[in-house]
Amino acid sequence: MRFTHLVVPGHPHGPSWGRRGRLGSGDGDAGSAGVRWSRTHTANTIRVDLHRIKFRRRSGPGVAGVTNGAMFREEHASLLGDADVLATADVLEIGCGSAPCSRWLAAHRPPKSLTAFDVSLGMLDHGVTAAAAGNSGARPGRGPSSRTKSPRDITGVNLVQADAAAMPFSDDSFDIAFSVFGAIPFVADSAGLMRGVARVLRPGGRFVFSVTHPVRWCFPDDPGPAGLKAGIPYFHRTPYVERDDAGTAIYVEHHRTMGDRVRDLVSAGFVLEDLIEPEWPEDLDVTWGQWSPLRGAVIPGTAIFVARLAE
Repeated sequence: MRFTHLVVPGHPHGPSWGRRGRLGSGDGDAGSAGVRWSRTHTANTIRVDLHRIKFRRRSGPGVAGVTNGAMFREEHASLLGDADVLATADVLEIGCGSAPCSRWLAAHRPPKSLTAFDVSLGMLDHGVTAAAAGNSGARPGRGPSSRTKSPRDITGVNLVQADAAAMPFSDDSFDIAFSVFGAIPFVADSAGLMRGVARVLRPGGRFVFSVTHPVRWCFPDDPGPAGLKAGIPYFHRTPYVERDDAGTAIYVEHHRTMGDRVRDLVSAGFVLEDLIEPEWPEDLDVTWGQWSPLRGAVIPGTAIFVARLAE
């Protein structure tokens, strides 16, 4: 299947802007400062797919639902704008994975146009297959829609395989761009990425993205008391790297301080309108992965940046 227009059925409440921190459990190394999120499609399809397979294995079933229940939902927050705003907007999702967020928008608040991209062909393929199965009620790959409809017909989204560090879109193409824990932490040149987003947005365009809260970098991935003791310097920007047995980097994440993120946005021509740090809900008594009520009450997990491109 060709992916020029290229998603798994979205969460019923839309994009969840809050999630966990880095995946590592202390078994990674902190080398390869020059490793970027994307070099070639083949290499990065392998890296990103392995990362997400690993994430599913570590997280276990149901974690996504707990996460969405714990944090901001676009259904209520409307960070991208209300239905009337979206109906007249060209929207871009950056680092969409299998694009559940874009598919939710397409189904519940359809923009004038909706494009989502990811470097991983495997994730895009997985999303289209799962969406086809969800639409038809058939097993993945068995429904007639997967054979007779285009990926865009199945998902309602223009899905593209692309590199966030070299977005293949014309200048001034979109009114809104967003990323929900997508490409941003996995690109070494964060400032360059922000300039790229500014290039494809129209003047006055809106940019909303969520990343792991920078403070989170300092703490080990432990839901108990050990996870409350800082052990990594906040200003330590050497990337976190996990490698396979052959020494190949399969997961690379780049830490940036809060000030780094703000400066990257401002230098690219954005005006920061809001910075949201969701709090752990008092009534959420669930431990999942590295997070728990104990940690959630003390350490922020997410930073959501809401910015506008200056006119």
